Amino acid sequence: MKIKAKLHDLCCANCAAKIEEKISALEGVESVTVNFIMEKMILVADETKIEDIKAEIEKIVHKIEPDVEIEYI
Repeated sequence: MKIKAKLHDLCCANCAAKIEEKISALEGVESVTVNFIMEKMILVADETKIEDIKAEIEKIVHKIEPDVEIEYI
């Protein structure tokens, strides 16, 4: 399943790379791309684990970038 999200107020490319690295290591994640310039994330993951993955994404993003707002589109 493909998920797209807008990461509002992402502050730097380094943080985007850290977020991408941590999310890609989650169980059930097939691929993830975080684009700092566009403030977008595209994720492909196991459909049966989507809710768990979304919860983990929230934790990862807010640990690295506390002020980022995640909007699933």
